[in-house]
Amino acid sequence: MKDNPEFYEIQRFRQWWLWLIIVFVLGFSAYNSIGNAEFFSTTELIISLAIPILIFVLFFIIKLETKIDALGIRVRLFPFHLKFKYFPWKNIDKAYIREYSPLMEYGGWGLRIVSFGRGKAYNISGNMGLQLIFKDGNKLLIGTQKAVEIKKLLDQHYNDLNNRFPLT
Repeated sequence: MKDNPEFYEIQRFRQWWLWLIIVFVLGFSAYNSIGNAEFFSTTELIISLAIPILIFVLFFIIKLETKIDALGIRVRLFPFHLKFKYFPWKNIDKAYIREYSPLMEYGGWGLRIVSFGRGKAYNISGNMGLQLIFKDGNKLLIGTQKAVEIKKLLDQHYNDLNNRFPLT
């Protein structure tokens, strides 16, 4: 695969309200553990501090990467996907930008595997995404903060490929 994609986006969890909740939980756990240390075993203290710290680190390192080039679309939600998931154009029936409701349609953000015909979703924030519908009927929504750029790229280069990629 090509190393310099025509489109590249990286997203991270950087919503202030999310970090406020995580820091509050971490602070509360630390305060509660240290303030009540005499009531807990060493193992319980370590666990009560380790879990919020691990959640903090996980949210800090999670990133959604999307690459689009002449061969297809590659996406990964690190650290859940160590390698990019590759979707060649020949397997895609439709690709278009759409607005969606993360909570109502997919139950939130992150790696979402849903039934009821909505397919999978990889999203970090916002409500715009690249909707892929594959020839086998499966669906994947990739969240984006650069919807205009993706739409322009699809319009310029990929919408002409047998008119398979209608844009809404």
